[in-house]
Amino acid sequence: MSETQKVTDRPSAAPPAANSVDRFFKISERGSSFGREIRGGFATFFTMAYILVLNPIILGSAKDKFGHQLDAVQLTTATALVAAVMTIIMGVGGNLPLALAAGLGLNAVVAFQIAPLMSWDDAMGLIVLEGLLICVLVVTGLREAVMHAIPQPLKQAISVGIGLFIAFIGFVDAGFVSRIPDVAGTTVPVQLGGTGTLSGWPVLVFCLGVLLTVGLLARKVKGAILISIVTMTVVAIVINSIADIKTWGLTTPSWPDKVVDTPDFGLIGHFSLFGSFSETSAITVVLLVFTLILSDFFDTMGTVVGISAEAGLLDDEGKVPDLGRVLLIDGAAAVAGGAASSSSATSYIESAAGVGEGSRTGFSNLVTGGMFALALFLTPLLTIVPLQAAAPALVAVGFLMMTQVKNIDWDQYEIAIPAFLTIAVMPFTYSITNGIGAGFLAYVLIKTVLGKAKEIHWLLWAASALFLVYFAIDPIEQILGVK
Repeated sequence: MSETQKVTDRPSAAPPAANSVDRFFKISERGSSFGREIRGGFATFFTMAYILVLNPIILGSAKDKFGHQLDAVQLTTATALVAAVMTIIMGVGGNLPLALAAGLGLNAVVAFQIAPLMSWDDAMGLIVLEGLLICVLVVTGLREAVMHAIPQPLKQAISVGIGLFIAFIGFVDAGFVSRIPDVAGTTVPVQLGGTGTLSGWPVLVFCLGVLLTVGLLARKVKGAILISIVTMTVVAIVINSIADIKTWGLTTPSWPDKVVDTPDFGLIGHFSLFGSFSETSAITVVLLVFTLILSDFFDTMGTVVGISAEAGLLDDEGKVPDLGRVLLIDGAAAVAGGAASSSSATSYIESAAGVGEGSRTGFSNLVTGGMFALALFLTPLLTIVPLQAAAPALVAVGFLMMTQVKNIDWDQYEIAIPAFLTIAVMPFTYSITNGIGAGFLAYVLIKTVLGKAKEIHWLLWAASALFLVYFAIDPIEQILGVK
């Protein structure tokens, strides 16, 4: 969001708190209101509700070493439960508009890389172990220290990169952009629509949603993002009822046969903390945990910085308020995800949709978490929002986060090049962690080449060394004979 927007969004002097809830969450102090927080909470939920469908599909489609599969209904319950509990805890304990749920990417690693080597209980035990180790890093202050060691321009580049990344997610999820099949022998990785042109009612819903969202934002209509999501969901339901549509993707916008469903908590507590060591080599386990920690560590770092920056909550030194508690809760979410067999839970960049709607405090998390709690019983009803109706919010918020690019000094190559790589690598590799790693390595290299190695914080040296291992993990595994 631009500086002008932030100034106009906030009063010059915060009005007195209306009640104890206002004081606790600092709603008035941060220039927000209960209405904005509630709207933001709903917007965040609807932009990330897809995880209730996608996580069971990813985890449920894989088999462990012994050929066992996880039950889809139980996975849906576990996913909703962890998201509800940890999002509310983040709201109350961290007071940031930052929702949590099973992490995409991490769940794929669990399903297709870890589970084939051991039982599901052992695989989820590794997630719990990873979360516990992250909590140790937080308690020792190391995780927070790394975040403080990052130069401010790189933090701004992380926010911009995330903006492009989530806009790209929106385009891909809606089918506006799709991957070109490799059999075509083309060097172009993605294309417009599914065939090089836009076709089909679902894509039309997305395009209309983008136009509606940006039009409402331009007119500074309160609730613009949420209005767009709800409106386009209704449009999608109408279109689906009268048109012959083959597929909408993960979620079909049609009124469900039943509104209420019974949750199944059968997967809760099914994990073995150290069982993996008896199923595969210790080196393999260590490398798997290292990969999980590094990905979770820096994904969260980028998300927390990006969301806080967009909400205007960073202090003059670019620090996040109550960062230690926020990071500890995020680490605990990984533990909770493993313990519930829903994979590692982490902070969601889709929270930016809520920030774009006005969220500035953890109060919005009570709404988002409450919706996930309702989803335990109302999953059929709450998952009728198609991605094509929710994705325009990601595109709009991507624009808002992109505006921070003006704060980077592009004439100073020693920061401009790392910033560029951070911004570019995130969407092009579909990973926040990869973008941060590329930026770190470039920053350390260029500073060293210019004879300014002493200006580099030792934690950045250490983080860059870890990223070298992270990017070179395949040859390292081959050298160690664990492949």
